[in-house]
Amino acid sequence: MHPSDYHESDVTKGAFAGIIGGLVGTYAMSEFQGWWSRAVRGEQPQSSGGEHDARDWQELEEDANANELAAQTVAKATIGRPLDREELSVAAPAVHYTFGAMLGGFYGAMAENAPGVRSLSGAAYGTAVWAAADEIAMPVLGLSDRTDQQPFERHFHSFAAHIVFGVTTELVRRGVRAALDYRA
Repeated sequence: MHPSDYHESDVTKGAFAGIIGGLVGTYAMSEFQGWWSRAVRGEQPQSSGGEHDARDWQELEEDANANELAAQTVAKATIGRPLDREELSVAAPAVHYTFGAMLGGFYGAMAENAPGVRSLSGAAYGTAVWAAADEIAMPVLGLSDRTDQQPFERHFHSFAAHIVFGVTTELVRRGVRAALDYRA
């Protein structure tokens, strides 16, 4: 058992710690994906979110970006028009960070009462998010190409990035959660 397992369960504190973890995990994931694109592919995509956009691998392959597509969908439904490039430079990363924060909050809440959720220090959760979001949901929602049409390197790039997300989310969640008990 990890020392952080010895606190009294509090789903609200867990969710809050998870949200912070998810935000930091999303940042780490974005940085990792940018590094991968530069180091492995020798390319820097030109997404509207710039260096803060974790979907650069998709943009390089499909000339599309799920964060941008989702932001445009929300904009059309709420303000009745598409976003211009400047607006999209804020909205696309906001979509990704909001999704990461929500996933982190869910993770943090679950981790309070189901320690197995934290298995492999968040790597198992990162794997689950990768499988559910990138491999299933994104193609089904039309936010990316079909999974069977994507090259192996893209799957591996995304998988590795989600491991970074999961592990970072857990490490930060654990620290924030311990700090919340310390202050109490």
